[in-house]
Amino acid sequence: MKVRLQKFLAEASVASRRASERLIVNGLVEVNGKIVKELGTKVDPDHDAVQVEGRLVKSRRKIYVALNKPRGYLSTRSDELGRRILTDLLPVEWAHLHPVGRLDKDSEGLIFLTNDGEFTLRLTHPRYGVRKKYRAIVEGLVDQGMLKLFMTGVEHDGETLRAEHARLVDANNSHSIVELELAEGKNREVRRLFESQELVVARLQRTQIGPIKLSELPDGRWRALTDTEVKALLSCAPIQRADAPKPPAR
Repeated sequence: MKVRLQKFLAEASVASRRASERLIVNGLVEVNGKIVKELGTKVDPDHDAVQVEGRLVKSRRKIYVALNKPRGYLSTRSDELGRRILTDLLPVEWAHLHPVGRLDKDSEGLIFLTNDGEFTLRLTHPRYGVRKKYRAIVEGLVDQGMLKLFMTGVEHDGETLRAEHARLVDANNSHSIVELELAEGKNREVRRLFESQELVVARLQRTQIGPIKLSELPDGRWRALTDTEVKALLSCAPIQRADAPKPPAR
């Protein structure tokens, strides 16, 4: 399947999409031995030979992994303190994969890892609004008034936090179980929603991203996403007009 040349270069980690466009316009990119300067140029990664400043660019096989993150792991590619990170749970040859978004150290549940930058952007940037579902066990009693407030929006540390949906699953004198659905995914948003009501989240699990559910994936285990699942996720975040490549400044 053919893709735009600048997208191919970005996915091969040559440069960012914008920087790749500049390389093309400046005549530094060759396709099958010919210099190309048109941003509309498309290439077939499996058949066309692409060179940048005389060096052959190799396409990368895209990898998409779903992981059930356990508590105690950092959502990062490395840690100077030697703490446990997500790629410790993957085959060593996948150590280069990056997490799609984050779950804090004490949270658990569904998270994706990939080498596809566009996939990451479309699933994490607020403008796409990809829905994510969480299950929170909260210390104390959560009432319907709080849930309505969460869906209306609360102010916390200078930010407006809001859940698309919030539902009380169960409650007793000491704990409440709440399911929430978020579209924007600000830093620690679920925990901060409850903090705004002086409640502490004892346990937090992400159960769904877009159409993909955690289901029966065991704690600490991973599986590869199917092509159908990847397409379904991207269909939740269609490319918008503002994302289209812009012509370089003259």
